[in-house]
Amino acid sequence: MTVKFGVLGAGRIGQVHARAIASVNGAELTAVADPIASAAENVRDTYGCDVRTIDQIAGSEDIDAVVICTPTDTHADLIEQFVRAGKAVFCEKPVDLSVARVRECLKTVEAESGILMVGFQRRFDPDFMALKQAIDDGQIGDVEMVTLTSRDPGAPPADYIKRSGGIFRDMTIHDFDVARWLLGEEVRSVQAAASVLTDPEIAALGDYDSLNVILMTASGRQCTINNTRRATYGYDQRIEVHGSLGAVRAENHHEARIEVANGNGYTRPPLLNFFMSRYTAAYANEIASFVEALTQGIPPATTGHDGLMALALADAALLSVAEKRVVDLAEIAP
Repeated sequence: MTVKFGVLGAGRIGQVHARAIASVNGAELTAVADPIASAAENVRDTYGCDVRTIDQIAGSEDIDAVVICTPTDTHADLIEQFVRAGKAVFCEKPVDLSVARVRECLKTVEAESGILMVGFQRRFDPDFMALKQAIDDGQIGDVEMVTLTSRDPGAPPADYIKRSGGIFRDMTIHDFDVARWLLGEEVRSVQAAASVLTDPEIAALGDYDSLNVILMTASGRQCTINNTRRATYGYDQRIEVHGSLGAVRAENHHEARIEVANGNGYTRPPLLNFFMSRYTAAYANEIASFVEALTQGIPPATTGHDGLMALALADAALLSVAEKRVVDLAEIAP
């Protein structure tokens, strides 16, 4: 069976998913929609699909599933529209910036017996999957502490920050999802500190660019997250998990995996520059996982509940920063 896709939104992330669909066996890009004609036409010309409106895609009998890559404030409405139209839905994170709205949307998905996968591509990165497998295989014993480092080379444009929900809901939300995945237990409490160190305009927009978070589960397992919007040396993505019998670590990806030694010392090529190059394989694996769920009738690997819990952690972190205290997650998601 070939799953025929419509992509909603032909911007940067829409192009990433179009490429992923084109690379996956059993997936076919049938149509793309975007209000900017040139963006949609670029995807059409690259992958040989149709250009249609969102409503046309919803009513198209030759489309089985959609990938929602539109601005965040449209996600929940589009999820509801397409599950009502009988389409399987893959939606980029977050489902919405409001926990209450996400809950309402998920109720609609359930009532329509819809299929929803939320895009958290880091779970599908080959190195991170191997790290998780080492944990599941018992190689490091019981998980005790997780350390997540995620640092962007630079901040997004101001217009993007205004609509994104801020660094906790846009950037750290990926780390919150990975934390839940690796800890193996739900987070009970959140403590966060955040500041603006790179650009005063970010503060003027009510956001932060530098943060640290400590998560703790009921059993005492801990996760430390550090994020910044300025890493002058490239896209910094590292994980270390410490357990009762040892530790497992996933390192950064460089432009080439070599090391040069000479009179100037030891040098390595630069890090990959941004998420589109660093997570190319992860995006393809993510779509492949969605196709597998649809063709085999199994639940998606990352669900609406995962999206809800990651957003709740983001809200708890924001409250912790604002009130300078540890926040019980039950205050946000009882």
